Amino acid sequence: MWFKNLQVFRLNAPWNISADELNTQLARISFSQCASNEMQSQGWASPRNNELLVHSVNQQFLISLATEKKLLPSSVINQVTKARALELEEQQGFAPGRKAMKDLKERVTDELLPRAFGVKRLTHVWIDTVNRWLVIDASSPARADEVIKLLLKCCDKIPLESLRVKTSPQAAMTGWLAGNEAPKGFTIDQDTELKSANEDKSTVRYVRHTLEPDDIQKHIAAGKLCTKLALTWNDRVSFVLTDTLTIKRIKPLDVLDDDKDKGMNEEERFDADFALMTGELATLIDDLVFALDGEAQSS
Repeated sequence: MWFKNLQVFRLNAPWNISADELNTQLARISFSQCASNEMQSQGWASPRNNELLVHSVNQQFLISLATEKKLLPSSVINQVTKARALELEEQQGFAPGRKAMKDLKERVTDELLPRAFGVKRLTHVWIDTVNRWLVIDASSPARADEVIKLLLKCCDKIPLESLRVKTSPQAAMTGWLAGNEAPKGFTIDQDTELKSANEDKSTVRYVRHTLEPDDIQKHIAAGKLCTKLALTWNDRVSFVLTDTLTIKRIKPLDVLDDDKDKGMNEEERFDADFALMTGELATLIDDLVFALDGEAQSS
């Protein structure tokens, strides 16, 4: 398995918790399917579809937040409510008022909810107890916030903070593009986005397009700053770095296939892939933080 996106947090002190202890704490809010009258249910689920909420390999933990939401579009609720309102108008001779419509809409929602289809998604979390990283496979900070909030409700005294670096990704990426040179260990790929800092927020995007240095420098000279940049790390992993320090579109390259042992069962294969992913990404994060001039001290 490989995470597609990384929202990276720092464990700013050793977190001496075992997999069994973490499992016990997560069980305080374990996942259960939506009840008939619930719109959403959220809790911790087993990453390997067994009884364990924590999967551990070489002091690397994998946990999963499950979220189930009922699919009940507002357009459907409004359509049924309107039909019921017309029936009421025919029965009583006048249209329902504002309060009556509100009550009717609530009754229609309660009636339709048990028949609504539930959609479940998993958000995976990797906890590196060796290098002290907590990494969430989420493309948006809002999704990561959901995970952190529930984790803090379950677990005692997590030494957790956002990753801060001395040089902002926006400034660093703009500098790399201006000089047409990536930091050591990285190469610049063919996707980027440059955005004006002015009110007009004019934006230029390159998608699978050669980045001509002269063109890029003209955009930078005009006041545009890099907000997204595709990079490859050590010819092993490609990704897109954003100005919010989110790492997106992670893709392991073919060279990593050489490290795989073909004679494994499913469990062994999962553990080997997880160990490979965590080993590679931990080093990638370290190198990226170094390229951004290191971690900034908390205020």
